[in-house]
Amino acid sequence: MSFPAFSFSTVPHIVSETGAAQRLGEHIRARFPNVHRPLIVTDPGFLRTGMVAAPAASLDRAGLHAAIHSEVVADPPEQIVMDGVAAARDHDADLIIGLGGGSSMDVARLIAVLAGSDQPLKEIYGIGNVKGERLPLVQIPTTAGTGSEVTNIAIVTTGETTKMGVVAPQLYADMALLDAELTIGLPPAVTAATGIDAMVHAIEAYTSRHKKNPLSDSLARQALGLLSANLIRACENGKDLHARQAMLLGAMLAGQAFSNAPVAAVHALAYPIGGIFHVPHGLSNSLVLPHVLRFNAPAAAALYAELASIVVPHAEGSEEARTEALIVAMQQIAAITGIERSLQQVGIQESDLDRLADDAMLQTRLLGNNPRELTRADAYAIYAAAL
Repeated sequence: MSFPAFSFSTVPHIVSETGAAQRLGEHIRARFPNVHRPLIVTDPGFLRTGMVAAPAASLDRAGLHAAIHSEVVADPPEQIVMDGVAAARDHDADLIIGLGGGSSMDVARLIAVLAGSDQPLKEIYGIGNVKGERLPLVQIPTTAGTGSEVTNIAIVTTGETTKMGVVAPQLYADMALLDAELTIGLPPAVTAATGIDAMVHAIEAYTSRHKKNPLSDSLARQALGLLSANLIRACENGKDLHARQAMLLGAMLAGQAFSNAPVAAVHALAYPIGGIFHVPHGLSNSLVLPHVLRFNAPAAAALYAELASIVVPHAEGSEEARTEALIVAMQQIAAITGIERSLQQVGIQESDLDRLADDAMLQTRLLGNNPRELTRADAYAIYAAAL
């Protein structure tokens, strides 16, 4: 059996342990003995939960002089990034800690890249445009969804509805820390949407037209198993630390998978929903997921059937039948968890579909990874089916 040539990159040090954030200082002291002035990057909402106190106190106990920058917003614009860079410079930070969801971790990695550099933000958009090194970087997720703690991409809002990405090896963190205690306060709807986002990462990595490889496949399958077995449990009992830790691990494994075998049309069609209508990213993915899977089925049924054996192990029959079982299972997860299931429920009307389809076709980087070629007419039809 022959395998394709491939390369694989990820974060070199990963800690998965409930309660690990309370010992953050110990972990940083052991990993970065020459660090003295870390900057915690988070958002106002997470700061209000009070959950920043324990990791911050741990840094203090370890003799580290930490500062907290809590100005991150969802879909962060360029000014938010540059405000964070200024905060890091003002603090003379020598290590950056991203503590939060995908936006906080994206801003943290850009601060780490830019704080000690004279390279402008606008010069690093695209793939491989970051020059030089960055400050040491630790990523700590507070949702089980984005997998951003182990990815090398940051998304910045550059206009009212436009976004740009930075992709570079320097964006991989030095350490990722997974602690379920930090996700205890997540409401069921957020838990569901972020969890489905992670499942989409696994599904799209497994079926990616480019860079799919045996290692990303293994991670995607393991991720999907953990996520599908624990998502409803985590939604029904938000204090179930076992389910929460399993969700974090699954999201991280899915992040490793899609960072190396990139996502495709589900994300391409989800981005305009989030950008134009400010729908959370995970929910945007969930709304179009079943319809993209049905569109892709003629080209990807064999792979979808393999994933069905993980999510719905009792599914039988042809590849097409097992593909349909996977699609129905994903729809049932959305139904059971109570999140929105149609575009109309998030304020999108038929008159908006042309604009969505136009914007989706601009996501050429993602569409090129899709197992089936997708035209503008196809995008419009998928949105119409999701309406």
